[in-house]
Order: sequence, then structure tokens, then C-alpha cells
Amino acid sequence: MPSIREALEQREQDTLAPQAAKSADSKGRLRAEPEDEVRPAFQRDRDRIIHSKSFRRLKHKTQVFFAPAGDHYRTRLTHSLEVSQIARTIAKVLQLHEELTESIALGHDLGHTPFGHAGERVLNRLMPGGFNHYEQSLRIVDVLENDGQGLNLTWEVRDGIARHSKGKDGAPVGLDPSKRAATLEGQIMRVADLIAYVNHDIDDAIRAGMLQARSLPASAVAVLGATSSERIARMVKDVVTETQDAGLAEIGMSEAVLDATLTMRRFLFDAVYENSVATTEFTKASGILGGLWDKVRERPGEFLDHRVLESEGLDAATRDFLAGMTDRFAVALYERLFIPKPWVGPISWNQL
Repeated sequence: MPSIREALEQREQDTLAPQAAKSADSKGRLRAEPEDEVRPAFQRDRDRIIHSKSFRRLKHKTQVFFAPAGDHYRTRLTHSLEVSQIARTIAKVLQLHEELTESIALGHDLGHTPFGHAGERVLNRLMPGGFNHYEQSLRIVDVLENDGQGLNLTWEVRDGIARHSKGKDGAPVGLDPSKRAATLEGQIMRVADLIAYVNHDIDDAIRAGMLQARSLPASAVAVLGATSSERIARMVKDVVTETQDAGLAEIGMSEAVLDATLTMRRFLFDAVYENSVATTEFTKASGILGGLWDKVRERPGEFLDHRVLESEGLDAATRDFLAGMTDRFAVALYERLFIPKPWVGPISWNQL
């Protein structure tokens, strides 16, 4: 009699496309461990990510706008959830592994710094050898989570996390095989990330009064649509159609939709991400991280993980501490260390 897990693994073999990753065929984990009695490997990975402290901290990490006052602006957490939804939609249509896709999507931004990409630039400047959030995401799941034991995720999830980043000019599809994720599910996450942030960042920028819908590039709107829902639907349909037409050899987009998507992304960098008004607060945030970098290194025993200090040194321990902060934790610690508090003397009856 097969176990529940084995029955689910057989269901994958029976229902998923031949090109899909299968839980039973995983290349394994960094450390061998007994299989779960109920959950296949990729479902187990998804659950480990959701229950991690790093995932919970994403709710207080900047997506575009620093500590927005409104209730409806995205954070790194809501971004990750939107990426996951888009990625699972694509995976379902293509009969690929939805839970592997979801695991990569939920884990891809765990290593993001406070204060968004501005924080990443600061750490990249301060850290010898530089800093990349996708490398830090992998470090979190491999080393830092679970009290220094890591989450011990499967090779397929780790590969997808490590290869998701595109930067300002990188393409979401059409990469050299040596540079793209080894699984189709990992490739889906890369394109779903772009579909999500291009559209929800437009939505947030319009809500913030930084953009008006009519200012979006007309050529891109003509191809993709006038609203976020229209654009997402157009992009998703294009991805699944192009990928199916190519026999699931790799995740693809048509030239027209890809060009329009990249046009929209370039517009966002100019109008929002590198806009002087939007980045004013990030200039201050950069000063906060720079100040904290110096201050915690003066008192490493008080602030930094002694295990990392002993095994990898002061730079690595400082990077891990700062990169793991939420925006509000960084601000609160800066206030504690740098802002003097007013003196309150003894209180007695004759002071009333």
C-alpha cells in the first residue's frame, strides 16, 4: 500500500507534462533527510518558506515607496504573493509543477534589503565583493534561517531562487541555457516576477500621484492593454501560447509582447524608480544603512551573530544583520544609536 506522499507523487507522474519537474525525481537537498509521510518534496519546501521568519519580515520591507502611509501600497510580501499567483496560473495551464513554481516565487525576494533597491545599492557599495539580493535569498534558505540550520530546500527550488534576477536591463526570457533556471518552473518565476512588478508598480505610482494612466507609453499600451488586469491577462496568455507552440522547450514570449513589456519597464525606471521625488526618502535611508554599518561593527558582540563572526568574519555578519532588517527596524535602531533623547531629571512635587 503506497503512502499518501507516494500516491501524490504518482499523481504528478500521471497528470503533469513530461517536461515538468517531479517531486520524486528531485536532485535532492543539501543534507539528506527522511521524506515526509504526507507531503511531496516541493510542497514541503513551499511550507517551509511560508513559515520562515524571513518570509514574515517581507510585510515590512519596501517594494517601491518607503513606509507608505496608505493601506493599499505593495510591500515585498504582497509582491511575492502576486508573483506566486501569476506564476501558478502559467504553470497550471502548461501542466507544470505548481507547488515548485510557488515555492520559488515565495522565496525569491527573501534576501531583499530594507529600503528596496536603494538599500541594495548601499550594501553593494559597503560589502567587499558586492551584494546581490538573490544571492542573499539563497543564503537565507541555505544558512541563516532555522537558527542557523537553513531550510534545507530541494535543488530545484534553490536553483530557481538563484537565477530569478533580471536587473534594469535583463530579459525575462530567451537567455542562454547556462544562465536560465534549469526547470521550466524556475523560468516561469522569472517572467512572472516581471509581469507582476511592471503592473503593480504602475498601479501604486498612479495611486501615489506620480503617474497618470495617460502618460504610459502609447505603443506599449496598444499591445498590452490600458489597465493592469488587461495587461496581466495579455502577458500571461502570450507566455503560455508561445511556450506551448514551442513544445515546452523553454518559457517564451512573443517579440511584440516582450518589446512592449520592456518598454513599460524602461518607462518605470525613468518615471518612478529613479524619479527624484520618489527617491528623496531613499537618500535618507541610504544614510541610515551606512551609519548602521559603521556602528554595529564597533559593537559586534552586541548586534551580530557570533557564529557568522567566527566562521565568516565581520563583513559577512554585518551584511546578514543589515540585509535582514525591515524598514522600520532599521529606522528604530538608527534612532536608538544616533538620535539623542531629551534629558528627564528626577520628578518631585516642586516641579509640578
